[in-house]
Amino acid sequence: MQRIENYIDGKLVAPISEQYLDNVEPATGKVYSLIPDSNAADVELAVAAAKKAFPAWSTCGNMERSKVLLRISALIEQNLDAFALAESIDNGKPVKLAATVDIPRAVDNFHFFATAIEHFASESHFMEKTAVNYTLRRPIGVVGCISPWNLPLYLFSWKIAPALAAGNCVIAKPSEITPMTAYLLSKICIEAGLPAGVLNIVHGLGGSAGQAIVEHKEIKAISFTGGTATGKKLAATAAPMFKKLSLELGGKNANIIFDDCDLDNALKTTLHSSFANQGQICLCGSRIFVQKGIYEKFKTAFVEKVKSLKIGDPSTEVNIGAVVSKAHQEKVLGYIQLAKEEGGTVLCGGDIFHPTDERCKDGYFIYPTVIENLAHDCRTNQEEIFGPVVSITPFDTADEALMMANSTEYGLACSIWTNDLNKAHRCAEQMETGIVWVNCWLLRDLRTPFGGVKSSGVGREGGWEALRFFTEAKNVCIKY
Repeated sequence: MQRIENYIDGKLVAPISEQYLDNVEPATGKVYSLIPDSNAADVELAVAAAKKAFPAWSTCGNMERSKVLLRISALIEQNLDAFALAESIDNGKPVKLAATVDIPRAVDNFHFFATAIEHFASESHFMEKTAVNYTLRRPIGVVGCISPWNLPLYLFSWKIAPALAAGNCVIAKPSEITPMTAYLLSKICIEAGLPAGVLNIVHGLGGSAGQAIVEHKEIKAISFTGGTATGKKLAATAAPMFKKLSLELGGKNANIIFDDCDLDNALKTTLHSSFANQGQICLCGSRIFVQKGIYEKFKTAFVEKVKSLKIGDPSTEVNIGAVVSKAHQEKVLGYIQLAKEEGGTVLCGGDIFHPTDERCKDGYFIYPTVIENLAHDCRTNQEEIFGPVVSITPFDTADEALMMANSTEYGLACSIWTNDLNKAHRCAEQMETGIVWVNCWLLRDLRTPFGGVKSSGVGREGGWEALRFFTEAKNVCIKY
């Protein structure tokens, strides 16, 4: 049984308690490795290492930091197949998805911020006949990065890379449900020559290792991606300590499909945005609103496409793999039952998928599910399910669609499908979300700000926004 290790002060080490947690492969339901059950003592070691490393790392210069991050990026890319397989085993997603999306994006994250830091400029403000002001940006110090289980290395690197590029030292905790690629990253960092203590990866539960990171007085900023309820608890601890906070939380995203859209493109992309990664992406469109003129045509074609999706062993050529855990499978199935109680009609799916092969017979699979006849304000349409379940609802006017789309507490992203440019701009402006995609989904430019409004989060990640978050601004005024 493989034992994952913490990465502290440049070395792979066992947890101080010598206690471990089971790591289960979702596709088989079997334990396949052990995770450190770290606690505050391990975090304390990591913070001490980070504080020791900070003076040299923060002053070595952008070019030197860039070189190290570029080596990390290149080494991940050289080992892409191994990382993709590990991500698939750990998370349950199809290995093809990990190989074409997750791991390449992690490569890009390190490469992007390695080069961005070389061009990160400060502002200046000229006071006529009086003074010149300029802004210095300096790394914060020791920062905490806590990432979720749905896109493990993708989102882990999305936080770590800008923090390191800006000159901070990092205490990072991956999800205890999907720790394997973070462990592999530890080995890559050693090979790349990342100085000891600059990045420390502490594995363990959120309530112990994660909470210890949030509570530690020497950790000055927290970047967290995860559920809204967890984000509230984290903020309650960190805010009174005046830590900088970036919270990327839940979503209940809408796809608004107008009758003047490119129907084939809307169908194809909506299928992908509904069920990519088994619907376990905060950006997935779980509420589909279709204008009445094409509702029946869209619904019929969409359900047919959903039924044709291949589900099964994620190590094979499938569209849908396993959801991440038994507990999550039960949560998703509970929402399907709730939808039925709320008057919903299940058009396809709605139950556990039982693989016929021996290897995956105990895995956590759910048929991709489409439900109609639900009120826009019912619990199924208001609460984040985070699984392969979508609702489909007709609408008459743009105003009605916008009302329903904006009715949830969440405001992360949405997709709008129309060939009317004026309508697209008008609806995009009125959507209460941080991201609007028009005639596309998940088309990401890493330079753009990423994040949500309302209960979907606080702050923005990506591009200059991330580098600003991981630095402190200082105004210098020179009178002449």
